[in-house]
Amino acid sequence: MEDTCKIFMNRGWLFSSEFSMAMTEKNYEGEMEEVCLPHTVAVTPFNSFSSKVYEKVSAYRKTFASQETWAGKKIILTVGAAAHKSDVFLNGKLLASHCCGYTSFSVDITDALSPAGGENVLCIRVDSRECLDQPPFGFVIDYMTYGGIYRDVYLEVRNPVFIEDVFVTTKKNEFTSRVTLNKESGSSYLIQQELFEWSDECGEEKILASVTCGLRGKTTLTSASAAGVRQWNLESPALYCLRTSLLDSEGNEVDSKTVRFGFREIRFDASGFYLNGIKLKIRGLNRHQSWPYVGYAMPKNMQREDADILKYELALNEVRTSHYPQSRHFVERCDEIGLLVFTEIPGWQHIGKSPEWREQALGNVRDMVLQYRNNPSVFMWGVRINESQDDDELYEKTNALCKSLDPSRPRGGVRCIKKSHLLEDVYTYNDFSFAGEGLGVERKKKITDTKKGFMVTEYNGHMYPVKSFDTERLRTEQARRHAVVLDAVAASDEHSGSSGWCAFDYNTHKDFGSGDYICYHGVMDMFRNPKTAAYLYKSQGDADLVGNVLEISSSMDIGDYPAGNIGSVWAFTNADSVRVSVNGTFVKEYFAKKDSPFKHLLHPPILIDDLYGSYIKNWGSSSVDCKFEAVRDGQVVSSCTKASSSDVFVKAVARRTLLVEDESYDIASVNFFACDQAGNVRPYCQEAILLRTEGPVELIGPCALSLKGGMAGTYVRTCLSDKGLAPCEAKDAALVITDWLGREARVEFKIARKCVSEL
Repeated sequence: MEDTCKIFMNRGWLFSSEFSMAMTEKNYEGEMEEVCLPHTVAVTPFNSFSSKVYEKVSAYRKTFASQETWAGKKIILTVGAAAHKSDVFLNGKLLASHCCGYTSFSVDITDALSPAGGENVLCIRVDSRECLDQPPFGFVIDYMTYGGIYRDVYLEVRNPVFIEDVFVTTKKNEFTSRVTLNKESGSSYLIQQELFEWSDECGEEKILASVTCGLRGKTTLTSASAAGVRQWNLESPALYCLRTSLLDSEGNEVDSKTVRFGFREIRFDASGFYLNGIKLKIRGLNRHQSWPYVGYAMPKNMQREDADILKYELALNEVRTSHYPQSRHFVERCDEIGLLVFTEIPGWQHIGKSPEWREQALGNVRDMVLQYRNNPSVFMWGVRINESQDDDELYEKTNALCKSLDPSRPRGGVRCIKKSHLLEDVYTYNDFSFAGEGLGVERKKKITDTKKGFMVTEYNGHMYPVKSFDTERLRTEQARRHAVVLDAVAASDEHSGSSGWCAFDYNTHKDFGSGDYICYHGVMDMFRNPKTAAYLYKSQGDADLVGNVLEISSSMDIGDYPAGNIGSVWAFTNADSVRVSVNGTFVKEYFAKKDSPFKHLLHPPILIDDLYGSYIKNWGSSSVDCKFEAVRDGQVVSSCTKASSSDVFVKAVARRTLLVEDESYDIASVNFFACDQAGNVRPYCQEAILLRTEGPVELIGPCALSLKGGMAGTYVRTCLSDKGLAPCEAKDAALVITDWLGREARVEFKIARKCVSEL
């Protein structure tokens, strides 16, 4: 969907964990490591490491030749993100600095290039220390901030006058665009626009609307209506493209730019959140963009995979990108699948006092809005530092700037204080009031007096951290607490919705984790393996979205409980009822509407509180097989059996087995589960497994893993050495897993290459 040729520069970089000015010069001959982007300055252990391992000043160096076709053109370098302060040198000359690790930045390198055929040395100094005078730094932070150039880098070859930006807003079937050139142009240029439906498959484009107009200075407004366009919504996220061409006086195309967007209207008020005029209860979780070992440095398909996990494995309709803007690949995938995104400027509680810090916060607002304002999934901007105190002087500026750049979306600012000064459109509040008993959330009137919209942006989290290897009753209690809050929000007309803390466990500083530098607040672990609470969220999705869900909270092992008293058992399902049989004899059917204390959830957890004592004997009785069957419309749609384990084996699951190298390498996540003969995960199996690869792939992380909560994970990265591999060809690869008894299992992969323009 790109018009100007992007020349990707992700391969062939040289890296040093120490920087010197000599590295910026052409004649530098020191030792450096060859790397590919995305890249992290330090591969970390899974846990128990300090932020000092990535706090350094590093150098990235790449050599490339100027092309004859670049004569008379503008050459623009774009860095998708580099954590956290970047200085860009070309041929020894400092061209630009960027002081945010979470937004992209572009540099005009034209005047510093060598003549055609000449060699250029691009060197980027990356400072990933946490002492920088810029957001989010200045005090403590509850997340690791990592370091490195961890998103794509590319060049664009543009004419001297080019389209810098196109911003599209919609109302019903009408669209308005603001076209901005890189500089003032004469009246000899025209703008021509064509609207067509986006598709991820090649095919004929049907033009739905067209516009032709003259230029009015640097910025020109256009508008038109299009018959038959569909609205972007969560069930059918229709996307459209607006191709804008810049024509000279003879009708020749000088430049073009295509942006993708959706026709949709959003509104917050005291009664709730509305998408296209339809009231919608927001159900989301917070996401950190980090993974084990490599931190932020994951390529396109892993970013897209996270969006799919949130939508299809957790049945969410919203995600908050805590606490910074995240990958364009992630947000674009949210556009495609219908997942709302609340994104915010970088920060965590601390507001800097220096003019530089505060000015950078404003710059972060500008970059965030300009880079994501065409994404229809983005429904609200966060223009306050997360959980910071009121600072009207700063936040009046962030609100005004955001509104000037995008008046079409509401603004929020996540706070943890009551009766805060509300300068935004929505009071976004972290409600950690629920501690196991009582109301799931506080009444709005206790938090704010505003008549504007109100949304809970965090809950649970640190109130009840749970590890995947904790006891069953702790894992079950985490799920119950999430259910209590979700049910309370669903029952409230005051709450537009909620984003729970959080989707995935993440590495953090020691003060915030469990002493091992991991924050265990997620409903999934860092490898995206589900804890019990994950099934609560998944069960809220209909079967056509997430499949038939049936998860029982207990393994039915009495020895895991004091006095052998298992007590209440929960069935998480999107069916109508659950039938229970013991040793082949039907004992009872439990119904969602009748046998759940959660009366406001679409698919409430079903309480099974009388199996032990009533139907199953205690110590000394014979082995018991419990069969659970999920029933919808009178038909069994799913079943599971809890019985004594006769065997435990490793089940390996890869979400993708076709890996495609395009603008960079590709990665597959592989998850491991210690399963019994009935397919149940055995959470206390902590044995070790060994990993090795075959073919053009390599492991990220160690080759020996211990299971945690009966689960683990790894990442398989492509490493094609044959750059001449045709797009239609594919190579075989495999991951071989050896368990603690010497048994082997395999995951087979196909590795392919897609042709892209690259240096």
